Amino acid sequence: MRTATIKRDTRETQIELTLNLDGTGKSAVSTGCGFLDHMLVLLAKHGRFDLEVTCKGDTYVDDHHSVEDIGICLGKAFHEALGDKKGIIRYGNFTLPMDEALIMCAVDISGRDYLA
Repeated sequence: MRTATIKRDTRETQIELTLNLDGTGKSAVSTGCGFLDHMLVLLAKHGRFDLEVTCKGDTYVDDHHSVEDIGICLGKAFHEALGDKKGIIRYGNFTLPMDEALIMCAVDISGRDYLA
């Protein structure tokens, strides 16, 4: 099964993240950042993978440490769960017009670290 569990402890955050690429879209997300929780739940649902994330961060300062460190953990989890990437297309993109927003997403799983 293509799964990964990542733990990250820094001065600003303590994160535990579990990813199951062969899941059904279930999620349990608690980051301390409401909008980030919402987006991660939707990512798992529409990506049809299972995702569990807990984060204790210094949100009294700002949400950015939590967002950055969760992005790092999510990237590491995908990298680990994909293994040798056999049968995986390297990159893709998607555009979705919504009521008051336009979603544009580009993904490249070449192995170069970057999150935007």
